[in-house]
Formats: sequence, C-alpha cells, structure tokens
Amino acid sequence: MSTDLTALATEVLALARAKSVIIATAESCTGGLIIGALTEIAGSSDVVDRGFITYSNEAKIEMLGIGPDTLDLHGAVSEQIAQQMADGALERSRAGLTVSVTGIAGPGGSAFKPEGRVCFGLAQTGQVTRVKTVEFGAQGRSNVRIATIRTALEWLREAL
Repeated sequence: MSTDLTALATEVLALARAKSVIIATAESCTGGLIIGALTEIAGSSDVVDRGFITYSNEAKIEMLGIGPDTLDLHGAVSEQIAQQMADGALERSRAGLTVSVTGIAGPGGSAFKPEGRVCFGLAQTGQVTRVKTVEFGAQGRSNVRIATIRTALEWLREAL
C-alpha cells in the first residue's frame, strides 16, 4: 500500500477512535482493498468491524439485502445500489459508519457506464445515507481501484 494511503487510513482510524465510531465497508469493484487498507494498520480492530466483499449481484442480495428489482432497474453500478450497499452494511454489522463502492474498474465499460465510473455510498447511524458518483476515467484497472480506495478513505475522514 502506498505511503499516502497508509497515512490516510491511519488518520481515519484515529478519528474513529476519538469519536468511538466503528467502521464497516461494502465493496464490489475494490474487492476488499478498502477494508484491507484500514486493517493494514496495527490495532485497527478496535474500530473496524468487518468488510463485505460483494463482487457478484448474488452476493449483494444475500449479504447486504440489495433489492433484485433495484439491480434490474438501475444495474449494479448505480447510486441506488451504492446506497443500498452502505445501508445493508450498517444494518448487518455493529458499525456506526459504512462506506460502499460499486463501479467499473476496467477494462471495459460502455457508453452508458464507462470504465472508471464508481458509485459511492456513505451511511451513518441516525443520518440520511449519502451517495456520489466519480468518473475516474479509463486510467487502467489498478489506477481506478487505487483512486477508489483514496476517495472512500477521504469520505470516511470527512464524515468523522
């Protein structure tokens, strides 16, 4: 993991400790790299609960309670699914703060859902779940995934 991601993850963990907030993730296109960045830091278990790695649609439905109708209507790469993923992680963990990601890291994509599009969700106990979409562009699978990890950690930091 790069030095800047390590520093960012360390900062997120320190803020979570200071506020007594437990974190969980729900990840698709990153395959667990966000929770991996957090748990790379020794002692993270006091504020990290779990990571849901839901790469397939079936996993999203089974593990996070995503609505099959929402998947059919909007597709896996959508703000609606990112919201349901974040909400599902919040409901199915002991976390008070969750971040979710679903996107097209590449290669591939389409004119409607291009490579580099990632939808994020952020859920906190007692607050309305927020979503956003970031277009990272076709910069290659690894670069999109790294940018996604960074963005998710920055959003967690901002929320804390």
